[in-house]
Amino acid sequence: MLITDISQENSGYRYLPTTTLSSPNQVLLPLTAKVNSSDCLEIGGCDLSKLVEQFGSPLYVLDEETLRTACRQYRESFKKYYSGQSQVIYASKAWSCLAVCRVIDSEGLGFDVVSGGELYTTLQAGVDSGRIYFHGNNKSAEELEYAVDCDCTIIVDNWLELKTLSAIAAQSEAKSVRIMLRLTPGIECHTHEYIRTGHLDSKFGFDPNELEEVFNYLTQRSHLNCIGLHAHIGSQIFERQPHQDLAIVLVEWMRKAQEYNLTITELNVGGGLGIRYTEADDPPTIEEWVKAVAKAIESACNQYQLPLPKLIAEPGRSLIGSACVTAYMVGSRKEVPEVRTYISVDGGMSDNPRPITYQSLYRAVVANRMSAPLTEKVTVAGKHCESGDVIIKDALLPSTEPGDVLVVLSTGAYNYSMASNYNRIGRPAAVLVHQGEANLILQREGYQDLLRQDCLPERLINSDDSHS
Repeated sequence: MLITDISQENSGYRYLPTTTLSSPNQVLLPLTAKVNSSDCLEIGGCDLSKLVEQFGSPLYVLDEETLRTACRQYRESFKKYYSGQSQVIYASKAWSCLAVCRVIDSEGLGFDVVSGGELYTTLQAGVDSGRIYFHGNNKSAEELEYAVDCDCTIIVDNWLELKTLSAIAAQSEAKSVRIMLRLTPGIECHTHEYIRTGHLDSKFGFDPNELEEVFNYLTQRSHLNCIGLHAHIGSQIFERQPHQDLAIVLVEWMRKAQEYNLTITELNVGGGLGIRYTEADDPPTIEEWVKAVAKAIESACNQYQLPLPKLIAEPGRSLIGSACVTAYMVGSRKEVPEVRTYISVDGGMSDNPRPITYQSLYRAVVANRMSAPLTEKVTVAGKHCESGDVIIKDALLPSTEPGDVLVVLSTGAYNYSMASNYNRIGRPAAVLVHQGEANLILQREGYQDLLRQDCLPERLINSDDSHS
């Protein structure tokens, strides 16, 4: 039986069956997850325990079917609920690598990139530059020149960037450079302080009070073709009302642009739809989110008697977050009587910095003994030299032994992207699983990889060992 959800009971895990209507952002396990006859967790037809034997651990395991399903649900929902043109673009900061970009590109989505490196990766994956949108609050002149040369759409964030880009565009062989303006809408959501980007006290976007000055500046710069407006209100959001409020603000700005003879044909509402990390999380489905946004834009356009713009959304976490799990090997144990029991795994904050950064919550299962009773409440600790390197506090698990495969769920978004070499630990490998086949998409970093960028000055090479 395929399973997408679990609930904890003292007798073990209770598995809830998947359905064809499952929204990938609402499930704890990837859509292809099942428990096989050996009582082991399978994803994409691959036994997690055997994957660890073959590829080592920690190991990111990305389910292709779950990722593709999320892409299709976004794409088809916009076609269903929005009467105008639409384009779903992947916020590639969630996880940028060649294989991820290739899968998402094959589903017809565009890409949101925030650095020259992400732009380069996306182009190397074969993505058409016409479907790439370049974000960022402090793009370098070199990055802007690269973006202009590639002919992607540039989301302009501030005055310095606008003026720098104007100078670059004036000298470019292209007749005009395609841009959108990022504006701060002044809308707050109930999410972590670090991932709220829509409120006025944010490093992102032009202040609304600057809007008329910016519009006036653009009317005098024919080499800058402002086709649209962008705003983003945050991440891991479960509420729909803030996105509906955002639609009204964007359409009002679109109407304002007409007073300056600027024709806005695209509105980008950002992304931010949350996913289910624990049983307590209850995000709306992808379809529900799209319907709320689409209908809000249509209603606002009707109110102001404006033609429907091309509607763009930038999901990241809700496309890929639930499609991936991370497999670890259980190691040492420490029992603090009447306080806590720690079990340590062979990874931690270098492959998943979100708990120590955002106090993020996760769920885990023991993949090689899925029906074992849940008899212990333990804290899952990483191997790094930081007392705060804790992946899950007070996890209810079976009694574990060294060598067990512990799998942390919903690790597709920002885990690999934010991974580091802290303590000189190499970043993990990643595999893409599909219909019983596992393909390596990221190689594990070895010791030599850690030295690849190191440089040793000649005078240190030739110095003796004396301490004089």
